[in-house]
Amino acid sequence: MKNLFANIIAAVCGLFSVVAWGTAILDSKARFHPVISETGMVVSQEIIASRVGADILSVGGNAVDAAVATGFALAVTLPRAGNLGGGGFMLVHLAEANKTIAIDYREMAPAEAHRDMFLDREGDVDNQKARYSIESSGVPGTVAGLIHAQEKYGLLTLKQVMQPAIELARGGFTVSADLADSLMARGERLQKHPVTKAYFFKPQGAFYQRGEQLVQADLGATLSRIASAGREGFYQGKTADLIIAQMEDSGGLIAHQDLLNYQVVERQPVCGLFRVTKVCTMPPPSSGGVHMVQMLNILEGWDLRDMGHNSADYIHRLVESMRRAYADRSLYLGDPDFFPVPVAQLTDKKYAAVLRDQVDPLHSSRSSDIKPGLSDGVPSPKAIKESTETTHFSTWDKWGNVVSNTYTLNFSYGSGISVAGAGFLLNNEMDDFSSKPGSPNGYGLVGGVANAIEPGKRPLSSMTPTIAFDASGDPVLATGTPGGSTIITTTMQLLLNIVEFDMGVAEATAAPRIHHQWLPDNVFYESGVSVDTINRLKEMGHRVNAEAGRLGATQSIQRKTGTRLFGASDYRREGSGAVPQSQ
Repeated sequence: MKNLFANIIAAVCGLFSVVAWGTAILDSKARFHPVISETGMVVSQEIIASRVGADILSVGGNAVDAAVATGFALAVTLPRAGNLGGGGFMLVHLAEANKTIAIDYREMAPAEAHRDMFLDREGDVDNQKARYSIESSGVPGTVAGLIHAQEKYGLLTLKQVMQPAIELARGGFTVSADLADSLMARGERLQKHPVTKAYFFKPQGAFYQRGEQLVQADLGATLSRIASAGREGFYQGKTADLIIAQMEDSGGLIAHQDLLNYQVVERQPVCGLFRVTKVCTMPPPSSGGVHMVQMLNILEGWDLRDMGHNSADYIHRLVESMRRAYADRSLYLGDPDFFPVPVAQLTDKKYAAVLRDQVDPLHSSRSSDIKPGLSDGVPSPKAIKESTETTHFSTWDKWGNVVSNTYTLNFSYGSGISVAGAGFLLNNEMDDFSSKPGSPNGYGLVGGVANAIEPGKRPLSSMTPTIAFDASGDPVLATGTPGGSTIITTTMQLLLNIVEFDMGVAEATAAPRIHHQWLPDNVFYESGVSVDTINRLKEMGHRVNAEAGRLGATQSIQRKTGTRLFGASDYRREGSGAVPQSQ
């Protein structure tokens, strides 16, 4: 086994191209082509991690083993989003049992957290404290979540699936252009913290360049402790002591008992039917599943295909559906263990019909006129902020098991604060709570009392790992994306491109996207949406913002013919890749 993993590491540590693994052409008329596999597939935002997951499939692991291996590898090779110090959500479809499970390993507020902890003397939110201080760190859930999934649903041992990540950390890997550029872009913020500076920059703060080797010895030691002791290797013992020492040194809130108390929760997925396609995704504390199903319910009442993909009529209906779903998000969504989230009501097709009837087919609504449910007015937030650096990966095995996983540190590189001696970054997920109900968070999203800070509570999220099923109940798509407040709308458009407009997964991935989130009342759009369409939207009364740059970065696997799989890693993020299982 040692020689096997040595071969794996040797294979993945160079620079890779998706083309090198034989991208196939399905349709000569298509402009974009997927990666094809007859057995299994892994798609992630970082090609080395994708290769690790695919090789785990090749040695007998299932989709869960591959997902866990990919998740730990991303903690090494994609430090801005892959993580040990964050949290996330995993959707698992078990083929033999015909069962889909939602695994919630979202971060939790420490016991010392309280509702007003980020308010200044004037009662306003101190954004610096909420987003960049060590107090912004929630109790990490990633390690517990990945271990829970692997031990309960995987076939291999924890040591087997973690060994590639350990070797990548200890032996180093080749810095990609994407990683080099990312560290340079965040260099000023990251170098404020001496430990982070030492981990991710060369002596005297020099930047790593493409092609150089990044060795992370402390991270490798932490991963080894986890591989040997499981959960106790992170939440107890030396790693826990290092986390608490960092908290005490920097004024953080997480205590030993918070780590011991952390629990992974298995929940029922939120599922809905769009025409003949069953869509299953994450329940609260993610808002993604509820509101994607809500929007699909609204959209189902129109002949979208007849309008034409990304026509003004189509985008108008997307926007109006998004506007109403995000208004409801501001009031009704939070941690279901603390707040009674009305999931059934929000995902009811009769409720969707009421919202659909509010839409004027020729004229835009005003967000100021759209209220969440029966609530009174909500203060207008600031403009949308830079999107988050969450990351998503999808895995699929030869037995038909499927995993869709999204996890995060929140902002790019989280709080920017690393745990001395442990080698990993801390999250700043406490900003995903409503620090002051009615005020926007770092992504311009407004939240209410349902998402107020409470000890032991999980912050609301937009993460939307998704698995779709055909009329026979067989999985046909696994997808998800990073992107902060744009996650829900990006995932939905990828799905609609496939099930409503019959695109292959590669073309569906490449198609231009739009976004609206109620407040601010702006339509954001990518390049590729025609000028004529934009002008007509303006004539309809929409406030169309300047081009948004890029919206999301989906990592998707589609099954179209028998057992054949088609993978597409979003071209919007450099260095990503879809990798088929070797025969």
